[in-house]
Amino acid sequence: MRFGILGETRAWHDDGTEIPLGGPARRALLTLLLVRPGQVVPSGRLAEEIDPDAAPSAHALQSQVSRLRTALGSAATIERAGAGYRIVVADDTVDACRFERLAGQGRAALRDGEADQAVALLRDALELWRGPALAEITESETAQSAAVRLEEMRLGALEDRFEAELRLGGHRAAVPELRELVGRHPLRERLAGLLIRALSAEGGQAEALAVFEATRRHLAEELGAGPSVELAALHRELLNADALPSLAAPPAQLTSFVGRDEEVTEIADLLRTARLVTLIGPGGVGKTRLSVEVAALATDEVCFAELAPSSDGAGLARALLGALGLRENALQLTDGPQAPIDRLIAALSDRALVLVLDNCEHVIETAAEVVARLLAACPRLRILATSREPLGIIGETLHQVRPLDEAAAVRLFADRATAVRRGFTAEDGLVRRICAALDDLPLAIELAAARVRTLDIDDLTARLTDRLGVGSRGSRTIAERHRTLRSVIAWSWDLLAESELRAARRFSVFAGGATARAAARVCGTDEETLESLVDKSLLEVSHGRYRMLETIRAYAAEQLDEAGERESAQQAHADQVLDLLRSADPHLRRAEQLQWLPRLVAEHENLLTALRWAVETPNVTTGLELLAAASAYLWIRGTSTSAAPYAITLLGLIGAGPPAGLGEDYAACVLLAASDRPTWQRHRATAEKVLTAAWPGDRPGRYPVVLLPWMMRNASEGDRQAAFALVSAQQNCPEPWARATAQYVAGFGALGDGDTAAAERAFDLAADGFGALGDRWGTAVALDALAGLADGRGDRARAIALIDRALALTEQLGAQEDSADLLASRADHRADTETTAARADYAQAADLARRTGSAACLAAALRGLGDIALREGDPAEAERLYTDALDRIDPHWVKSLGDRVRCLAGLGRIAEVRGDHAAARTSYQQAIGAVADLAPSVPDTLRMLGLSDDLVQAVTSR
Repeated sequence: MRFGILGETRAWHDDGTEIPLGGPARRALLTLLLVRPGQVVPSGRLAEEIDPDAAPSAHALQSQVSRLRTALGSAATIERAGAGYRIVVADDTVDACRFERLAGQGRAALRDGEADQAVALLRDALELWRGPALAEITESETAQSAAVRLEEMRLGALEDRFEAELRLGGHRAAVPELRELVGRHPLRERLAGLLIRALSAEGGQAEALAVFEATRRHLAEELGAGPSVELAALHRELLNADALPSLAAPPAQLTSFVGRDEEVTEIADLLRTARLVTLIGPGGVGKTRLSVEVAALATDEVCFAELAPSSDGAGLARALLGALGLRENALQLTDGPQAPIDRLIAALSDRALVLVLDNCEHVIETAAEVVARLLAACPRLRILATSREPLGIIGETLHQVRPLDEAAAVRLFADRATAVRRGFTAEDGLVRRICAALDDLPLAIELAAARVRTLDIDDLTARLTDRLGVGSRGSRTIAERHRTLRSVIAWSWDLLAESELRAARRFSVFAGGATARAAARVCGTDEETLESLVDKSLLEVSHGRYRMLETIRAYAAEQLDEAGERESAQQAHADQVLDLLRSADPHLRRAEQLQWLPRLVAEHENLLTALRWAVETPNVTTGLELLAAASAYLWIRGTSTSAAPYAITLLGLIGAGPPAGLGEDYAACVLLAASDRPTWQRHRATAEKVLTAAWPGDRPGRYPVVLLPWMMRNASEGDRQAAFALVSAQQNCPEPWARATAQYVAGFGALGDGDTAAAERAFDLAADGFGALGDRWGTAVALDALAGLADGRGDRARAIALIDRALALTEQLGAQEDSADLLASRADHRADTETTAARADYAQAADLARRTGSAACLAAALRGLGDIALREGDPAEAERLYTDALDRIDPHWVKSLGDRVRCLAGLGRIAEVRGDHAAARTSYQQAIGAVADLAPSVPDTLRMLGLSDDLVQAVTSR
């Protein structure tokens, strides 16, 4: 027998035939008994409910019970129990009980990431509903309460079903039903959030924002309340959708694609079955353009990484991180950053992506190692590479890119010539002779066709043939790319005027392109000359920046050396970069940082090129000045590790102390080289003396940002007090950023003394100081510290509010790693009282950390999820999460100390519960060892790092 109370009350035999129940009194009686099968319902309540208009009558109730027993027969037992009645049936025979079971299983599947299973279970649960719950007894207060509970569960199951469907990509199908439900339940924030997510995924940002605004208005008008933290966070994410890390798209093409349509289709088919396809062929044969056209046919996301500017393995890693929209490390100050390959794996491990690696040949060994590791660790990743030679790894599919066929070569020349000379016509045979002389290489043809703007076709043919004759007789040991393109470029080069020649060869010192102003200064020319070089295809211009193809740039660099201008051009280039950095420095500590950071990011490769020249020359003065001027950008942007090798080398050239007048520059260099332990130990004391003299407290030095990493770097050293004293002395400094930093450091000094009130006052002053300047980075750091204090005294609401403010600032900076770190901190503050919200924050932090490749932030999120698992009685899951987190924690990062200690303490607690006291003792001793040197009181330090009192007791007592 089956019973239904989710709608009109009904009963059915096992064969599906319906049981006649009789009138409304009998239906109401059965409904009341089935709300909680097996539980006793008092007779008084039953009598009142089945006939609310009449006085309660025991006789009338007995009569209805007798008739209901007769109707149900032997399939169900209604028995007298004490002062009431109960029905004895299996829970799963009642649709409401079955609904609760299926809805609970669906929610559990959703929580475990099994979206397909969740959808199936929740749909089965929701299909049990035939109308309003307990429709037979809606008059009574008790019935209304039970009905409200079931209806609430129904809405919750609907929300869970939509959540699962959205995870499976069913955004479009969900929108109509979600719109209707939000209209009926305008105060239900989760429904509004689901509709906002569905609309946003379908490109309806404007409508999604309108849904948020309508919900906010309803909440204010009906409840006098604002949106929840979760809905407000979704609103911020919607507003800042464009600030998320974006993949570098293949370069937009300004010309038609000629002659390779079938080849494009062939390579696209290869890429669907092979995970690594390498396009090989000589320089100028068109590998890059071919890869762009193939990428356009991909159904997955595409990321295009240009490797030509990379001179070594580090440059290759930077190029890949940049193409993926990632920074080298987070805004938090780190000592030992995560290896780039690990960040790449973390970002790509579960992403369906086609990664195009263009121009691998000059970093072939490193490229092969990186590709092999990425393919092994990222099962949904496919790679399309271009190179002059194979990568030479298992699983590589090679496609030889050959010159154009004769007809395509003629069409390409005619197309490009018409573009520069309207009405161009020429005999096909003559054009064919030109293309044949150029080996039908696309780049060579395009360079030659560009000259039609100023040369007659007959003159062009004569000059080109002569030049190629010289080139074709070169040494067979020269690379094929140079035997062919060198002659083409040499021919085009010799047609330049002297002013163009000088500008072109000096432009070769730019590694990352240049603005018109920078190019004109370094090249000693004007914008008209630069535009002339663009017309002749020796320069490209896009978004206000000039760029030289790498093959042409290599030839131009040789010409620069032959002209004896290398030293002067490199010095001019370094001076131009230095001036830009010095102009940017004060703005990076103020509200203008949002405008200046992108400008410096565009010049990053030029900065590294200038540093490389200063180290190799060597030019110690320029090298130190560049590093010091760049320090604010490098720390704030999270790219300090890219400059570390140059800083280490420069310090090796300097010797024991700084050059005269460059003491503060030297100290900045020491900080940037701190990842090399011997270098740091050799120079730290001298750098401290220099900084003490440069920042006496009554007058400012030149580089305020150095103060903050100096304190952070010395926080784990033996002589911490000197570093604290140096920075704290700036509390009356005329430089406002230094004053704010001094207040921030003073807060940690007060914490060390146990004076939390003084610490809070100092952090407040720091936040106000950074905020008054418009510095989002400093403000976020100070707010995070204040949140820790608020949480320590039990004010979780304030802690969360402070973290929310810090998150808003990191989102403006596009600092996704820092947002992940702050989300994990907010989850820590919520964990004891809002487990569901905390779990959501940890999950979001983990998702952001994986997308951005941040191992430290992922470790914090996993540790937090481990804490929750341990509290909820799942030690196996907690152990897995803690172990995973420990494997990712960087032991040299001060902020990771708390996560390490909490993981070790948690593992000790798990071992203790299992009776493995030796393992527990080892974990606890490791936790104590990690903090023993930080403060006089180990228990107080453990509490400050977030351990509960009982866990502190467990750690310290063993």
